[in-house]
Amino acid sequence: MASVLTSKEEIHHLEEKLVSQEDEIDQLQILDELVGHHLFTNLRQAESYLSRQYAILEDNAHPVFQLNYHLNKALVENQKYNYQLSEFHFKKAIEILEVSGHANQMAEAYIDYVGTCINLGKKEEATIYLDKATKLLKTFPDQKLKARIICRKGYLHLHNSNYPKAVEFFMETKKSLHTLSPSSLTLKDYYFLTLVHSGLGKVYELLENHKKSVKAYQEVVQMCETKGMRSRLSWHYLNVGNGFRKIKDEENAEKYFKKSLQTMEDISQDTRARAYANLGFCYFQKKKYKQTLKLYKHAEHLFRKMKKDDYYNLAYIEHGRAYLFDELGKKKGTLKHLIAALEFATRACKEEQISKRLKNYKQIAKISKDIAAFYEDVGDFKNAYSYQKIHEEYAKLTLEKTNKRKIFELELKYDAEMKENEAELLKLQATKLQLKALRAQMNPHFVFNALNSIQHYITSKDADSAAQYLAKFADLVRKSLENSNLEIISLEEEIEFLRVYLDINEKLRFEGRLKYEIVVDDEIEKEEDILGVPTMIIQPYVENAIEHGIRPKENGLIKVAFSLLDEFTILCVVQDNGIGRAKASALQEKNAAQKNHRSMGTSITEKRLELLHNSKKSKELFVNTIDLKEEQTGRVLGTKVEIQIPIMEIHTV
Repeated sequence: MASVLTSKEEIHHLEEKLVSQEDEIDQLQILDELVGHHLFTNLRQAESYLSRQYAILEDNAHPVFQLNYHLNKALVENQKYNYQLSEFHFKKAIEILEVSGHANQMAEAYIDYVGTCINLGKKEEATIYLDKATKLLKTFPDQKLKARIICRKGYLHLHNSNYPKAVEFFMETKKSLHTLSPSSLTLKDYYFLTLVHSGLGKVYELLENHKKSVKAYQEVVQMCETKGMRSRLSWHYLNVGNGFRKIKDEENAEKYFKKSLQTMEDISQDTRARAYANLGFCYFQKKKYKQTLKLYKHAEHLFRKMKKDDYYNLAYIEHGRAYLFDELGKKKGTLKHLIAALEFATRACKEEQISKRLKNYKQIAKISKDIAAFYEDVGDFKNAYSYQKIHEEYAKLTLEKTNKRKIFELELKYDAEMKENEAELLKLQATKLQLKALRAQMNPHFVFNALNSIQHYITSKDADSAAQYLAKFADLVRKSLENSNLEIISLEEEIEFLRVYLDINEKLRFEGRLKYEIVVDDEIEKEEDILGVPTMIIQPYVENAIEHGIRPKENGLIKVAFSLLDEFTILCVVQDNGIGRAKASALQEKNAAQKNHRSMGTSITEKRLELLHNSKKSKELFVNTIDLKEEQTGRVLGTKVEIQIPIMEIHTV
């Protein structure tokens, strides 16, 4: 995507340049840069530039700008609360990226799309795309993108009511971004910081720690004002105002509700309607009844305009009017608005999609209690009793729903902790298997023959060869011991280890009866120093090929090839021209010493791969052994083993 501009002069210069620019590609480039800035500062302007881009792209479908158009359009629609349209453009962009995109670009798109998924309530899909982004960043690390992933995970925990985890992830994101140089942070990075503080504000609000909530929301507002990010500023002002209302600071609440209404960049009519309603409540507290009614009318108009049957908010406004008429001593008006409020609240509760929402029960319980109190005050005890019964019924339902919600929240937390514990257990099992693999790594035949050959060079007074191969053998043992302390090494290091191992087999153990080749595909050769793989994952299969396929032959060949299976997996193929599995098994049966021999290293490695691929419940095979035969005669040509190796993140100190 385009780099984010920070200089007003620069933006002005580009706008002037755009006017005089005739070349369409240059126009697209300028528009792309301008959209990049206005995404978070002026949505209307961003939309205007996007419309111009779209008009050009209809006649000239330039792939890069087509991609950026969809990514930027998706972000704009998300900011405008048009989540379905945002999803449409994200999917278009992802479709392009998964064919020809760079890993970090794909990861960024996945992370951005997750925001829309969360807004749509698609938590499972959000988790899938976060996992995709995480896997990409294991190979191509990026601190900013990693911080954004953590932020999104915080929101998933928030939506699952796991508030401690949400706070933990938000604080981790904040810490990660603040360790970077301020000059390196883009508007998008600051946008994610506003998400962090908004998330913290919401957590504190739900936990009824309203002082902390107000402080967090104020940090969002300050950041937005400082950086000129005004696309959702009205909503942020509303959050601050609601926080001040909760702590009974009506003056500051009124101040922020007014700010919310004065901010024109945020086009959310829902935000404006809520600001009108809440400001009306502030004026009611100050006994400004005429202004209160006017504000309630504005709020009702907007709520009905957005959704004619927004019964919950209409009930809220009618309830507010009832309080006002009660203050004025107008009993008839009080009852009229209380009954209207209860009718709207009941309708809201009956709506299929929101019938299970806790706040509808609470609303009915509160309104019916006020109606009961009204009738009791006027001496109508029969009606007072009837509405008191309604209040008790819905108060009981509220309590039941609260308890069920708490149980559900605990279940979610339990499931999350179980998954984390299971991941830790898998990691521990993989580590234990790694240690077993080390013990099984170099069999006694190999060690004995190698040392025997070195001794032969010494007794033959070939000091140069003895020194050369002793150094190679020492290097192999050293690497083996060093790698035993690591879970992950680079592909480059793994290949170097194999090269030394095969070289010793070729020169010392088999003395010319064995040749080998190691081939690395061009696609990964330039990145083999940053691609992480599990330690000691290939050598057991190479050893198996030597022991069972090559050892009985005069002219053996081992070929080890590495290629990229997909963005998360390396395919390693170990191929030999040996005697084949059937003959090897027959020889084992005849040889008492070999009869019960089985390569412990390969069996351990297969278990490790199963764990590392997290495939405990999957039947997919990550090691595939193929017998090579001549098609017409059936003559054995050797054995091929295909090993799928997960790409891992290399941990640097």
